Amino acid sequence: MTITASIVLFAIVWFILLFVALPLKIKTQQETGKKIIGTPSSAPEDPKIKTKMIWVTILTFFLWIIIMTSIHLIFLN
Repeated sequence: MTITASIVLFAIVWFILLFVALPLKIKTQQETGKKIIGTPSSAPEDPKIKTKMIWVTILTFFLWIIIMTSIHLIFLN
């Protein structure tokens, strides 16, 4: 597997996990009662995007290692 393919695989896994993690543990402005003028009440109050991106990157790295090892053991023997 080429370096470019490895990077693309990492990016695909990262984005999939990010889209899974983004809606987790979100409280809307309506739930907290802190509505900001000009935003919908369904908007998240504090989405904690930086924390989610860090956790997604860590998890992606370990999954990527497992996937790369599997590819090399199974297909590139």
